[in-house]
Amino acid sequence: MKEINENIKSEEVLSASCDFSLRHDFSVAEVLQLFALPFNDLIFKAAEIHRQFHDQNKVQISTLLSIKTGSCPENCKYCPQSAHYNTGLEKESLMEIDKILDAAKSAKEAGASRFCMGAAWRNLNDRDVDKICNIIDEVKKTGLETCMTLGMLSDLQSKKLKEAGLDYYNHNIDTSPEFYSEIITTRNFEDRLNTLKNVREAGLNVCSGGIVGMGEKLEDRAKMLVILANLPTHPQSVPINMLVKVAGTPMDKVEELDQFEFIKTIAVARILMPKSAVRLSAGRENMNEQTQALCFLAGANSIFYGEKLLTTSNPEMERDKKLFEKLGIVGR
Repeated sequence: MKEINENIKSEEVLSASCDFSLRHDFSVAEVLQLFALPFNDLIFKAAEIHRQFHDQNKVQISTLLSIKTGSCPENCKYCPQSAHYNTGLEKESLMEIDKILDAAKSAKEAGASRFCMGAAWRNLNDRDVDKICNIIDEVKKTGLETCMTLGMLSDLQSKKLKEAGLDYYNHNIDTSPEFYSEIITTRNFEDRLNTLKNVREAGLNVCSGGIVGMGEKLEDRAKMLVILANLPTHPQSVPINMLVKVAGTPMDKVEELDQFEFIKTIAVARILMPKSAVRLSAGRENMNEQTQALCFLAGANSIFYGEKLLTTSNPEMERDKKLFEKLGIVGR
């Protein structure tokens, strides 16, 4: 009888949480109930929702390039690009546009449909806006979608990037507001939300997610997803990153997160934001094929393709191609 009651409770939670099209009023308690479901029930529901809104066997492929590396004034404890830590990273100024275009063309030839560019800045400086707009314009001519992550943006800067043709802007919230100050002290959580507001109101597609495995609690993961899902518009792309521990950063000794918890985070993100692309992002280098396959089943339908994510390693393209072949997945 106890097992029957538990099954009824699971069905009630799934029904209450998933009877929606696009909700923006989730509570943390409701999301914690989803995390508490039996693993099979959670993955089944996430996969069911995924199939409602997406082709379950297609995965969007992006490539990420660091166009300005290191010397960032922020003190994000996970980041090898922070000027606060000695990680042996070679610092580079803003890359010449010819090199960026060469990388973009190579990415397209390898099968990527979106080209993401990241600069290690606290915020975009007005003096660099024209340079960035020119880069966007030139990369767009290759036929690739464009995405940028440049730190904080003002409303005017967001509009200028939109006018230049930028498709997506990435600005992760990283974690919950409560845990945020444990990770970063050079800016506050509200700064993140303000940039997302500027980007959204400029008409740009929002790419925003977070990092798990930084020593946060389950409640922090739930709150992070609630904040994303309760934005006025769900982010069009939601990257879920597993912490990549880098020697020299304060987080290089953090205890590993159980990979089932990571898969569950993917599943809950899919349930809360059914139309969004849920991106299996950093940390894939340390995931076996089975973990990645479960992430795809749970609703992940976007990956970064290539050898690097900014400055950390990523599975090589041939390895990804072989996994896709095994799973019957088509990159797009």
